Amino acid sequence: FFTYDPRVGAAIWADWVRALPNLTWIRGQWPRQVLRQGDRVLGVRFDTLTVMAQMTIDATELGDLLALGDIPHRWGWEWQSQWQEPSAPTGPTPLTQTYPVQSPTWVVVMQDFGETLAPPIPPAAGGYDATQFQGAWAQHGPEKFINYGRLPGDRFMINWPIDGNDYGRGSERLLGSAAARQTFYRESYAHSQNFAHHIQHHLGRRYGLAPALFPVIPGSLRAAIPAGIADPHPAFALYPYFRESRRLCGLTTVTEAAILPTRAGWVAPLPHDATGQITSIAIGNYANDHHYPGWDFPLQPKSIRWGGRWTGTPFGVPYGSLIPDRVESLLVAEKNIAVSHIANGATRLQPCVLGIGQAAGMAAALCVERGCQPRDLAVRSLQNALLEDPIAPAAVIPLYNLPPDHPEWLTQQRYYLDHPDAYPDNGYAQVVDHTLPAAALRGSQPWRGTVQRLAAQAYAFHPDAWPQSVWSLVTLRPEVDRVLQDCSSPQPLMVIGRWNRSGNWLLAEGIAP
Repeated sequence: FFTYDPRVGAAIWADWVRALPNLTWIRGQWPRQVLRQGDRVLGVRFDTLTVMAQMTIDATELGDLLALGDIPHRWGWEWQSQWQEPSAPTGPTPLTQTYPVQSPTWVVVMQDFGETLAPPIPPAAGGYDATQFQGAWAQHGPEKFINYGRLPGDRFMINWPIDGNDYGRGSERLLGSAAARQTFYRESYAHSQNFAHHIQHHLGRRYGLAPALFPVIPGSLRAAIPAGIADPHPAFALYPYFRESRRLCGLTTVTEAAILPTRAGWVAPLPHDATGQITSIAIGNYANDHHYPGWDFPLQPKSIRWGGRWTGTPFGVPYGSLIPDRVESLLVAEKNIAVSHIANGATRLQPCVLGIGQAAGMAAALCVERGCQPRDLAVRSLQNALLEDPIAPAAVIPLYNLPPDHPEWLTQQRYYLDHPDAYPDNGYAQVVDHTLPAAALRGSQPWRGTVQRLAAQAYAFHPDAWPQSVWSLVTLRPEVDRVLQDCSSPQPLMVIGRWNRSGNWLLAEGIAP
């Protein structure tokens, strides 16, 4: 429901760094050695400096510290016999042999130049095979395809899984020598360049590479980006998007059973320890999404319709999945948590990873303050710190009808931590529906029209201002969702919300009386 220019994200990060006088941001360094004393991590040696620390967090894209520190970890598939995951294969197949992990994507950003011809995008030096991309937008049409990753300023993020720029051939090279990794990076970059060339060739010269989007890395820092790209274009991300990395052998492993819905079908069971205490420290809610170009891989369903759209059943990430089984003074905070290959398809998504990162940072700070190891930190103290954070309070219990601005949000989060057996299978806390506060409507506007129910949790909105238009009507607000479920069809309605022109949907944030 939101996108932003990468430069905006970089500016926000820089603002955070400036606001924290005790934070030192060091660029242009690559981890070369994990320093250990027995089972304890002491710090990390980089290219030109060494950092000694009471706590170290591995938030690298591929779990690099796990390999450098000889910390037990996994890579690739597990068979069904290991965790009895229903979606796991029973043994090696052509798919598992072709793709040991999910395919990365080297994202490229294109731009609509309008009536001005965009500079031509040449094919990659290694050659261009149009048959690789010929079905890219066949199922959706060019307009929906190009708008899939629309950004401000008539720009488009190209991260397309259907005959697009996913690239996973020989991904085992990511764990090989530096030369092998660089070869993989060059191939992945060239694949995205060829896809951009294909788009321009078939959709016209109004589409070209976005200029000046990503910074040009100075020669002194380029060695820190192990991509092997001699002269990267500023429309290409600085690094591929990895969907899977080395995965920690932790105190707790997230398997498919932990992300699939209960019999009621609305939420997954909450993670808990042997005493029954809930151990969730972050929430994920994406579908189990796996990428293997050219292959369909069936997975147990965990998607539902809510708020007029498809979403995933929410689940909790257990604290033990961030803690190594036998190594001290280390936490993980990315796709490298203790998770199975199958369940990684749901835990790898950015909102979930952001929550994991916040929890890992909070846990590390509490361990330093209390002089304890992560395995000895009481999970309830971590949960309380996340819930009570003065800047960014973070939920640990999935509840559909309690957004963070609800007056009972904190009370109900604590209640279910204290009474885990009371957690409802439908994910709805027993509270009175809350009226949307006026402040949450900032940036929205009223839209008068007619709502039509197409199916359960599927709504069309016909705006009075454009009688021939039909928009999808969606919401993130539980009180709006309830109104939409109860309204007759068709029914005139005044919706307060934001219209997304590229996605052709109206995000409803309130219903006017």
